[in-house]
Amino acid sequence: MSNDPLLQPYQLKNLTLRNRIMTTSHEPAYPEDGMPKDRYRAYHEERAKAGIALAMTAGSASVARDSPPSFNNVLAYKDEVVPWIQRLTDACHEHGAAVMIQLTHLGRRTRWDKGDWLPVVTPSHRREPAHRAFPKKLEDWDIARIITDYADAAERMQAGGMDGIELEVFGHLMDQFISPLTNTLDAPYGGTLENRMRFSMDVLRAIRKRVGDDFIVGMRFTVDEAQQGGITFEDGIEVCNTWRDSGMVDFLNVIRGRIHTDPAMTDVIPVQGMKNAPHLDFAGSVRKATGLPTFHAAKIPDVATARHAVSAGLLDMVGMTRAHLADPHIVRKITEGREDDIRPCVGATYCLDRIYQGGEALCMHNAATGRELTMPHDIPPAKTRKKVVIVGAGPAGLEAARVAAERGHSVTVLEAAADPGGQVRLTAQSPRRREMISIIDWRMSQCAARNVDFRFNTWAEAEDITAFAPDVVIIATGGLPDTEVLETGNDLVVSSWDIIAGDVKPGENVLIYDDAGDHPALQAAEVIANSRAHVEIMTPDRTFAPEIMGMNLVPYMRSLQDKDVSFTVTRRLLGVERDGNLLRATIGTDYSDFRSTATYDQIVVNHGTLPLDSLYFTLKSYSINFGEVDYDALIAGRPQTITSNPDGVFQLFRIGDAVAARNTHAAIYDALRLVKDL
Repeated sequence: MSNDPLLQPYQLKNLTLRNRIMTTSHEPAYPEDGMPKDRYRAYHEERAKAGIALAMTAGSASVARDSPPSFNNVLAYKDEVVPWIQRLTDACHEHGAAVMIQLTHLGRRTRWDKGDWLPVVTPSHRREPAHRAFPKKLEDWDIARIITDYADAAERMQAGGMDGIELEVFGHLMDQFISPLTNTLDAPYGGTLENRMRFSMDVLRAIRKRVGDDFIVGMRFTVDEAQQGGITFEDGIEVCNTWRDSGMVDFLNVIRGRIHTDPAMTDVIPVQGMKNAPHLDFAGSVRKATGLPTFHAAKIPDVATARHAVSAGLLDMVGMTRAHLADPHIVRKITEGREDDIRPCVGATYCLDRIYQGGEALCMHNAATGRELTMPHDIPPAKTRKKVVIVGAGPAGLEAARVAAERGHSVTVLEAAADPGGQVRLTAQSPRRREMISIIDWRMSQCAARNVDFRFNTWAEAEDITAFAPDVVIIATGGLPDTEVLETGNDLVVSSWDIIAGDVKPGENVLIYDDAGDHPALQAAEVIANSRAHVEIMTPDRTFAPEIMGMNLVPYMRSLQDKDVSFTVTRRLLGVERDGNLLRATIGTDYSDFRSTATYDQIVVNHGTLPLDSLYFTLKSYSINFGEVDYDALIAGRPQTITSNPDGVFQLFRIGDAVAARNTHAAIYDALRLVKDL
């Protein structure tokens, strides 16, 4: 028996959890037609196989038709969900993991124009800024109906073999009843704290009547809303103790804060550059005040912090949710003494931001997450060892090198720079985004353990490649900033990279023309604004920075709010010319023929990258496939077998931004799905 605090079993009522690590409820948006089908099952099963104790699924499963899903949630109000839940729970149970599900009615945290177009309901007419719907104020028959909906959904989950359920009391309807900020009802469901928590008590009683006393029921509750006029810590503890004394609640999953706006949510679920485990001590104080089994998750990205949470008695079960998106095998690696092999979560929050934009959860640097049916987390060895040469040591090249080395191939990487990282190294120049460099550091350590040969400060030419007599050549040279986007004056502007890298000193009155809408523009804006210059960020789009999703936008906005920064939308920079010591910009718009001019002393252009692809085109004639990729084989997971050039001597491929400007995840996915079949 290990003496590691994280590996100790925990007895929760009648359920023995094999260790102290769990994933808290989160909706990866993998359901199909509202059902947790094979993709959803495979995602959780991967973590169960690796030793996680408890998978808390859904975030959250919807109990009622007038709670239409915001993020492709599981539809717990449909009877057809039961067999799919059963398959999910059976798969996880087979590997020794317990499985629960979070149930909710979203209340105002959704929209009326989704699902069946029913009115959004909440205990007031106050809308949630994030979802914007103006709600119907609940009537008594609404409340009675929804209580029954909760009980029906709980019964379905029990029928599907779940070990328990968790009710969401955090930004959703149940919390909207308890919080004075969102409840303007009269008695019996409004007014005093006792009245405001009556709805949760009625739901619990209805659920217990259906599922009995042995079935596990917990609450994920914002014990302190951390906002004037909201639920205070004292109120929250009173609520928790009332639930405890009722005998109907078996555990608390502790939250602190609100999620009604992007900034509020980002304080609850911190992103990179923010403090790790900011609410851990708070959760410990709740455990001490209530005596209830206590779970918690909020940017607990590493094993050391998780171990402290348990050993210090702050938590009974520690949630490592985003960490398990980055590496589903954390528990297995702990038990095998391989903590150094754990792929670190870098806090990029690409996973959550994609969900809130209507997409599916994907990890910035683990392209197999969410693709368990097609992409391997463990790379199988190849039948035949090949000699692989990779040009470029950015994220695409390093992922290709890692996967090729795990396949057992002989791998050499040529890199023109003195250090690995490519654009990620540039990104990490921003102190707030320094965690991104772990994407590179982890791959370098994995490559070092597998004897990958790196040649830095090497500008590769065709003869350098052919000298290796390779079987496969992969071009991952990335791209360079594209500033040739104006009608005139392209030679007078600088790139966002120039500013971020410090190659060009910021001016005093600067225009950043952002025609890509991604991170480099706002990173450059931070650098310039911190120099006390005036910055105008201009975009031809209807919103600025559309590629930077909600939670990642928050830190930029916070850093720029007190600086001399302005935003101009729906304006297109057409040309630049010299005007004495200044630059005169001609500005148009896509919406009309309107033109205007303005002067600046520096103009920065952010327009993505152009592929650095000259070596690739030189090598095409040497290759047996002329660089061609069989897309059908790539998508189906079959090896590349095109042999269109009988005089060729190696296979040639290019990946990442050497193909076209995309993002880090795309570069890594390019590499994984190509090289896993080499």
